[in-house]
Amino acid sequence: MQQPRTARVSWLAAAAACTVATACLAQATAPGPMKDMPRAGGIWKAAVPPKPMRGEFDNLDPFGVSVGARIESDCSLNWVSPDDGKLYCFSSGTSLEFFLEKPQATLERARAQWRTMAGAADNGVG
Repeated sequence: MQQPRTARVSWLAAAAACTVATACLAQATAPGPMKDMPRAGGIWKAAVPPKPMRGEFDNLDPFGVSVGARIESDCSLNWVSPDDGKLYCFSSGTSLEFFLEKPQATLERARAQWRTMAGAADNGVG
C-alpha cells in the first residue's frame, strides 16, 4: 500500500529538518579551534598552511600556466613531484585532478609557457 503524497512530503521535510539541526548542533558544539573560526563564503580548505609556501611558477597554478594563464594559488592544494621534490600549488581541486591525469606532459607545457610568460614580463608585456 502506497502512502498518500502529503505523508511522503511531511516525512521528507522532517528528515531534511533533522539533518540541518544535526549539522548546526555539531558546528555549535565543535571543540577547540573549529568553534572559534570565523565563517566565510567560498570553499572551505582543510589545509591552509600556517606560513606561506613557495611553489614553482611563483605559486601560479601549473595547469593554468600550461595554457598561458596566470591563476594565483594559496598552496592549500598542492602536489610534490616524486621525481625532483618540487612543490606545485593549485587554485582548485578540479585543476589538480586534470593535472594528475598527465602530470609530466602538463609540467613540460607549463615550463615552456613559463619561459614565454617570464620573457613577456621582462619586456613589460602582460
